[in-house]
Amino acid sequence: MSNIYLNADAAVSEQLYKQITESAAKAITELLYEADLKTGNIFVIGCSSSEILGSKIGKGSSYNAAKAVFEAIYPILSQKGIYIAAQCCEHLNRAIVIEREAAEKYGYEPVCVIPKPKAGGSFATVAHENLDCPVVVEQIKAHAGIDIGGTLIGMHLKDVAVPVRVSISKIGEANIVCARTRPKLIGGERAIYK
Repeated sequence: MSNIYLNADAAVSEQLYKQITESAAKAITELLYEADLKTGNIFVIGCSSSEILGSKIGKGSSYNAAKAVFEAIYPILSQKGIYIAAQCCEHLNRAIVIEREAAEKYGYEPVCVIPKPKAGGSFATVAHENLDCPVVVEQIKAHAGIDIGGTLIGMHLKDVAVPVRVSISKIGEANIVCARTRPKLIGGERAIYK
């Protein structure tokens, strides 16, 4: 691990902030191209700010690192009319912060909780503070997503998840895994698919 990342919680340098933002924007742009999402689709993001800074997941949460990711990704999704869904950490059972409009559109029932860095995670906290009308829901079925740092977003993806390789493999020190979804292929040998 690079020493620049260790124990950098509140002290995310301007250079590191820019690097995180640029990497996140590049990853999301490439994934959106491959996923071919439509207006009104949902994009789930699991983000370990600890892993971005080189710490073990859940052990070095950084509001500033999470903010850098959010500031890179949110405008890109918003411009395309795609709903952002921020996954909370396991202390909130990986619940999701999402716009009320999206929850209502998809029939997701809000629950009563407000994420904070030590109970929900820094990324979910940043999302909750910056969305127009945020609510927290227990589960969603997103159309695509990015897992930054091993946060396990699979439970919030529609069937069938398809891995997508982008040109970068890390944001900061965190490994990333991207996915899009597709409808299930059903039928047998006589079935025809697009």
